Amino acid sequence: MLAAGDQMKPMSNLKDALHIPDTQSARDERHLAIQRVGVKSVRYPLQLRIGDAVATTVALWDLDVALPAEAKGTHMSRFVAWLDALDAPLDAARLRSELAVMLDKLHATEGRIDAQFPFFLRKRAPVTGVQSLLEYQGRWIAEARAGATTPDDKTVVTTVWAEVVVPVKSLCPCSKEISDYGAHNQRSHVTIRIQLLEDIGWSELVRFAEDSASSEIWPMLKRADEKWVTERAYENPKFVEDLVRDVALRLNADARVGRYSVDVENFESIHAHSAYARIERV
Repeated sequence: MLAAGDQMKPMSNLKDALHIPDTQSARDERHLAIQRVGVKSVRYPLQLRIGDAVATTVALWDLDVALPAEAKGTHMSRFVAWLDALDAPLDAARLRSELAVMLDKLHATEGRIDAQFPFFLRKRAPVTGVQSLLEYQGRWIAEARAGATTPDDKTVVTTVWAEVVVPVKSLCPCSKEISDYGAHNQRSHVTIRIQLLEDIGWSELVRFAEDSASSEIWPMLKRADEKWVTERAYENPKFVEDLVRDVALRLNADARVGRYSVDVENFESIHAHSAYARIERV
């Protein structure tokens, strides 16, 4: 404790400041490599390129690198320093180059960026054209890993993935077939994760799902729009199996898509459980 009137003595010179022990840089003698070490759930701003526009959102970031067996620890503060230095909107190409910057800052050859965030697209109602914003959930994953071809392959390969969660409407074909009138319908979530061989915009990713559904949805509808959506879904019934297959067919036809997974969850209106389906291309 300092006595009354005492003051902290300033550090005598810069040399003293530079000689604080760096325990993380010490050598580790347990000879065990760590595949992933870093920070999780860092909430930080993100500039997202959507078409010709730039949207500012908030992402939940997980950042990590591979740590060699001889290294005791990584420098956690450098992950946040890398985040704070992001000064341009992210698309697939920019994310790939920024991963290289992060690895260089951490003196690592392998690592991963995972950012989850909301974004909004402006939509026009199908009949009246009234405009409103619909929220979607997006995700970027960029990973640099060795041994991508075989376990003995030491070549580092970078892959970039984009993921989107799209709310849509589905109507049950069985209910329509057996009912004298009406059919049960519900909102569905379509989750698409694709390996990007070339950049694909967020609006395009959303269309893979919305064009495959019984109907897309809108935040704001007038009565004429509601009529259109109701009849559109009734004329276009889809089981959960139909929806997941139709999305997969659209992905199969796009040369920019590598590996992918499609998950569809129907929040059933006549059950207390959901219906679910998944297709993967690995």
